[in-house]
Amino acid sequence: MPYPRNQPLTRRLLQRPRQKRPKQRKRRTLRFSPYAWAKLIYLRDLGPTEVGGFGITEPDDLRFVTDIVLIKQICTDVTVAFDDAAVADFFDDQIDVGRHPENFGRIWIHTHPGNSACPSQVDVETFARVFGNCDWAVMFILARNGATYAELKRPDRSKAEKLSVGIDFKPEFPACDQSAWEAEYLDCVQEAPLPPLWSLAEWLEEEFLYAEQWPVMPL
Repeated sequence: MPYPRNQPLTRRLLQRPRQKRPKQRKRRTLRFSPYAWAKLIYLRDLGPTEVGGFGITEPDDLRFVTDIVLIKQICTDVTVAFDDAAVADFFDDQIDVGRHPENFGRIWIHTHPGNSACPSQVDVETFARVFGNCDWAVMFILARNGATYAELKRPDRSKAEKLSVGIDFKPEFPACDQSAWEAEYLDCVQEAPLPPLWSLAEWLEEEFLYAEQWPVMPL
């Protein structure tokens, strides 16, 4: 029925019909236990360089990191290079205690000594080269100021999935052990000077020009 010509239009009739916004997919979360998170922060702040390791997860919860294990490595302010023999020994040791690769070898963790947690081009290339054949893998970065970056990559998808990051206080967790963490750091981390070709422009690109970062939120 048409609206009568002589009757004033109401505000409701003048409004445009509302368009339904497409529902945004809820971002999945990479969770850390308080123990694992405290250990990672402690390791990050022990020296001036990057430091890297693997996240240990529960068998039935592959995105819940309960511990972080360092590998023998040579580090600079912008790189982490794992020792190949140490990685092989780590995998053997984890399998000997009954873990499967998805519980110890799929979450690559490293720190950035600057204020940006965005992955560098070296990070992107390393992640693709080392974990490209895995059924899934996560790259997680923690910067000095607390900024974080996490992405999930699967070989059947061309684009990585960004993950939120959170600390899960609900499950039980052990107390901190800073003396053991420091001993692990001293045993595994060897500092090396920056390559002479590292330029200020590359450092600025590392700090500011890569993809977005996500804050850490308690769950």
